[in-house]
Amino acid sequence: MRIFTAAIVAGFMASAGFAQDSENAAQDDGSWAIVVHGGAGVIERESMTAETEAAYRAAMNAALDRGGEILSAGGSAIDAVEAVIRAMEDDPLFNAGRGAVFTAAGRNELDSSIMDGSTLNAGAVAGVTGIRHPITAARAVMENSRHVMLTGEGAEAFAREQELEFVDPAFFFTERRWRSMERAVGDMGLPLPERPDGAPEPEEIEEGHLDLLEREHRFGTVGVVALDMSGNIVAGTSTGGTTAKRWGRVGDSPVIGAGTYATNSCGVSATGTGEYFIRLNIAARICHEMEIMDRGAEERTYAAQDAADSVIQGDLTDLGGDGGVIVLSASGETAWSFNTPGMYRASWGSDRDRIVAIYGDEE
Repeated sequence: MRIFTAAIVAGFMASAGFAQDSENAAQDDGSWAIVVHGGAGVIERESMTAETEAAYRAAMNAALDRGGEILSAGGSAIDAVEAVIRAMEDDPLFNAGRGAVFTAAGRNELDSSIMDGSTLNAGAVAGVTGIRHPITAARAVMENSRHVMLTGEGAEAFAREQELEFVDPAFFFTERRWRSMERAVGDMGLPLPERPDGAPEPEEIEEGHLDLLEREHRFGTVGVVALDMSGNIVAGTSTGGTTAKRWGRVGDSPVIGAGTYATNSCGVSATGTGEYFIRLNIAARICHEMEIMDRGAEERTYAAQDAADSVIQGDLTDLGGDGGVIVLSASGETAWSFNTPGMYRASWGSDRDRIVAIYGDEE
């Protein structure tokens, strides 16, 4: 089920000798865990059709299957994160890759990042328009360049040197995203962009479905955090940004520390209004909170959930931001926290049953 380009190394074995403290030493006990999100927003039962809900639950289960297959076979966290996000970038249900939202100029500008918690190495791309899998480009930046973030034409030039897969802009096109952009651009009083070359003929989209789409995916993103059998944590995030964004806007998803962060004790991927996540450095802030909680605890506590709630329900909400996070600790504890009505989310591990949830009142 995995299709990898030449830029993806068999990888990560070079870091096997990377020193870790005794508390976070490699497990070698066969345990692994994965947690996934597919975006947050006004996702409510009364506005969700049974068919749409079933499609999202199936997609989240497929993400767990894909990541779990790699991790349970002894594969690396970085391979699992990349493989899951690549598939979600190809799924038009999500605002990443194919199915990404359009800018006010009628383009898909994609952002992605990945971080290796065992080494603190990271890579990111922002504002790319032709790379089929931005998460693979982010990994290539991390592994094959001396930089952390590349943007726009420079990122694409690098990706071509790495022989990554490129597609025509029409590959990313979906009618519902286009129509949503047209409505937003009209509300802003801006001229409507021309339909992209190669896009399919226009199709009918129910206005009610557009209303749901705009509420549900106002800040959609996909993200994965994985813990492998060697005790390595990797986090990754990918997005198309916000509908009708302008001026080359970049949100938190490619910003290490804001939308993605990982150490040898914590991994976080975020989804929400990126401007707030950047200002609060949300992902790194949660990992820092976890470390403080762990140091101050007389006995083991569920620091992942406590730290996530402290930052999302406290700091983010107090500042007026909205969205959520998924979190994974070195012991395999998974958590999520969001201040929106719903978030597509799922988790699984070697010592627990899988969970797939959408609405705020689910586990």
